[in-house]
Amino acid sequence: MKTYLGVDLGTSSIKLSLIDESGKMLAEASESYPIFQEGVFSEQEPIDWWNAFEKGLESLLVDQNRDDIIAMSFSGQMHGLVILDENDKVIRPCILWNDGRSEKEVDYLNNIIGKKQLNQLTGNIAYAGFTAPKLLWLKKVEKFSFSSTKKIMLPKDYLVYRLTGKHVTDYSDASGTLLLDCKNKCWSKQMLSICGISEFQLPILHESNDFIGYINNNFKLRHHLGDVKVIMGAGDNACASIGMGVVKEGEINISLGTSGTIFIPTDNFVEMKENKLHSFVNANGKWHLMGCILTAASARKWWLETVLEDKNYQQDDKEVQNANTDGLFFLPYLSGERSPHNDVNIKGALLGITHKTSKRAISKAIMEGVAFALKDCLEVAKTEGYNFSKATICGGGSQSSSWCQIISDILELDIYVGEGSPSYGAALLAISGSENKSLDLVVENINYIKEYKPDKNNVDFYKKKYERFVKIYPAIKDI
Repeated sequence: MKTYLGVDLGTSSIKLSLIDESGKMLAEASESYPIFQEGVFSEQEPIDWWNAFEKGLESLLVDQNRDDIIAMSFSGQMHGLVILDENDKVIRPCILWNDGRSEKEVDYLNNIIGKKQLNQLTGNIAYAGFTAPKLLWLKKVEKFSFSSTKKIMLPKDYLVYRLTGKHVTDYSDASGTLLLDCKNKCWSKQMLSICGISEFQLPILHESNDFIGYINNNFKLRHHLGDVKVIMGAGDNACASIGMGVVKEGEINISLGTSGTIFIPTDNFVEMKENKLHSFVNANGKWHLMGCILTAASARKWWLETVLEDKNYQQDDKEVQNANTDGLFFLPYLSGERSPHNDVNIKGALLGITHKTSKRAISKAIMEGVAFALKDCLEVAKTEGYNFSKATICGGGSQSSSWCQIISDILELDIYVGEGSPSYGAALLAISGSENKSLDLVVENINYIKEYKPDKNNVDFYKKKYERFVKIYPAIKDI
């Protein structure tokens, strides 16, 4: 039996999925690693990723036939800055996607270089999480690290390098660097010049299902594997959408993880007028629009675990159903916000509290606030002519039936819950790349486990509430 491995290098852990030719899940494993945060700084050690990968692989394969594994592919957290010296040694910890240190560099790029110029060069504008502003910060603050940099990599690509010795990346992940001309699928020479780097320092660009090479002999012997092919892989949201079967224009996937996204495949590159959504290359060789909110399921975790010191998510899920949130609003900007506001300084807010406000009402308001933030992104897509009647949803937050119903009511979409994940999507890419199958064929048998439809009794309530919600950010952003 042929089997295929998908690996997702996430922010808090690495997740591995082993599937057969039909896409059936055979085994899963995960290993966590630390994240070092202080103020706006957020970093991880790449060696921790590698060690977790090897440990997770051994856990995954305990009861599996290792000789059956044909190929592996990778999903990964986007935007992280990994730099290697002339000996391919990691110079400093990776600066992560949720790091906010590059605020001044973002301001320089957007307002001195100019958003119009950035849009022409890359199809996007600067955000604090992107890679290019981090390079400018490194150039100014850590001059020795910058001058010692011989190779610039993204997180998942470090694992591919350790396995194959190749300095490579894919277009979907490279889209989030602000160094890629997304429309023409090539590195932007002007952006490289602005950041003071050369194309030689950047990885070679590939499609997500490209064959890169075989795993090296040391890794092969250490884990008792055969000649396993390494297929390039994609950014985590592109892989999550593959795992949910969303690869064609007209479809949309919502991810409700630590952060939240709406992912909209497009057949052609979309030039966003105000760049409130990202316009990136997709894992299928085409393009996609993506709205990213920095706080989603992490808002609920903060409320339940940090504030209430209560990890009973199931009980909370039941009790919020009858909670009254009329006049109660939550702005989920606990880590600043990306889409559509691009505001690293905005903070979360809870408004409309009275003596009668219960903890479960606040729980529900938090779910609503995240859904409203997703609706902000969806409304931008509508201005580009995209309209939808249904969406798939994945991520840890999708396990909450109350939350899925709220999202269905607020977005006015039929919501289909699936078991897809970035690691599962990466495993499907391994099939596509190693068996020369199109992604359309690979995902055609994906099924969904639950469906939610908008409740007409709630839709009007949330329409009126959303009209008030959109007035809050402009009113408080300068405070």
